Amino acid sequence: MPITTRQRTVAYLGQLFDDVEPRWVEVDIKRIRVERCLEFGGPWLAGQLLDRLGLVSALNELLPEGQEQIPWSLMALVLVIARFCDPSSELYIAEHLYKRTALYDLLGIPAEKVNDDRLYRALDKLLPHKAGIETYLKQRLGQLFDLEYDLLLYDVTSTYFEGLAAGNALAQYGYSRDKRSDCKQVCIALVVSRWGMPVGYEVFAGNRSDVTTVEQIVETMEGRYGRANRIWVMDRGMACEDNIEYLKQGCRRYIVATPKSLLRRYEQALLKDDWQQVHEGLAIKTCSSPDGDEVFILCRSEDRRQKEKAIHQRFEKRLEEGLISIEQSCAVRKHKLVTIAKRLGRLLGRYSRTAGLFKTDVIQGTDGRARLVWEKIEAWRDWATLSEGCYLLRTNITDWSGEDLWKSYMQLTDAEAAFRIHKSDLRIRPIWHQRQDRVEAHILVCFLAYVLWKTLAQMCQQKGLGNEPRRVIDELSQIRMVDVVLPTRSGIEIRRRCISQPTEHQAILLQHLGLNLPTHLPVAEQKMNQM
Repeated sequence: MPITTRQRTVAYLGQLFDDVEPRWVEVDIKRIRVERCLEFGGPWLAGQLLDRLGLVSALNELLPEGQEQIPWSLMALVLVIARFCDPSSELYIAEHLYKRTALYDLLGIPAEKVNDDRLYRALDKLLPHKAGIETYLKQRLGQLFDLEYDLLLYDVTSTYFEGLAAGNALAQYGYSRDKRSDCKQVCIALVVSRWGMPVGYEVFAGNRSDVTTVEQIVETMEGRYGRANRIWVMDRGMACEDNIEYLKQGCRRYIVATPKSLLRRYEQALLKDDWQQVHEGLAIKTCSSPDGDEVFILCRSEDRRQKEKAIHQRFEKRLEEGLISIEQSCAVRKHKLVTIAKRLGRLLGRYSRTAGLFKTDVIQGTDGRARLVWEKIEAWRDWATLSEGCYLLRTNITDWSGEDLWKSYMQLTDAEAAFRIHKSDLRIRPIWHQRQDRVEAHILVCFLAYVLWKTLAQMCQQKGLGNEPRRVIDELSQIRMVDVVLPTRSGIEIRRRCISQPTEHQAILLQHLGLNLPTHLPVAEQKMNQM
């Protein structure tokens, strides 16, 4: 009867013998086995990005070899690659992550040499070179992707601590963007160029207000990269009059958002119909300042209007219900004036977005009871309805169109996206380190991992793969490295360290990105002997 042959791929071995005369051996196929299956794709991808950036050579120069058993530059690479692939603590890297990945084969560092103490010391060695690393990366990224640094986007965020952080002067209680006001924190001021490409960052105390950081950041960036005709783009948190005057005196150009209270000055302009439609749902108009040195851009967003309208309606309803509740409580019980005043203050503070709609007063009735008197101010409602969805930009660039100014300001979302990546994908929070220098080194490692992230994002965008690298990372991280053991008839076992054959989708991604996946790796012990 006919024999049906069935084939199944056990592993992709590549070429068993390279550049030598083939030798034939008999293999016991019943005893073929696979050993040491390790995660390969993620660490290998990170290594490819590091090579493209030239960061391996840069770290070797900045951290020259001394008497240490393992070069500090290699230990720094372990930290950065781990943060890029699977963000975790130094202890977790040493006890778990390093052993389950192919980092030994890629870097040549034996697993027993990777411990939390050595990783902590690598942080200490890396931190003093922060400025030099940032300067190098800014130049290298500019060369790789033909970047221009004419537009600098500046924003501030915070990240909190687990623990007391008693020995860290920067760890302070302050306004928490993470809604963890119960924890100490530090503030991180980040400067990026167009498309969120990193330029540099600074770490401030957790109770430092955004508005006080502007001069220091501007002077730091100018001292590091020189003074050029750049445009600074900042959110309203930095746009105080003192900072505007500081930028003007230095002949620096800026585009900033303004406090919403300034909209009152342009009430008549809001009422007119001479809006320029930028795209569906967004209209703008420009107004010159009285002295002609500045331009104010009125912006009206339909999406934003709907959102603010819903908030006003919801808060108005809840605030009115709260006032009625206080009013009824005063009718049935005798309260002190101060008690009702405090209760009213808490209620107004909770719904401050619509507090201006209500005129309130706490008085003492003829019977000695505290009474709440309130009424609605319709003039406030008229203004709220008119200004819903509107915001105001301010700039000293007078030769651009309103649309170009608005588009430049909207790139500030790239800085906001950078913080989201740091906090979600790279898990910069929470910080477990207690010493100030270790905290700053932790943030530096996260910054370097973000550079790898943005490098991959830019490569994806250039190759038509979008600008979100997460799916690429997740897909290529599935690639494994295995040892295929082939027992022979003579009793000798042939061991081949192989890379799993990529799926069709993985192969397409690698091809588009111009990355060549190796079929096998040399024995790691040989690599160590060559170091």
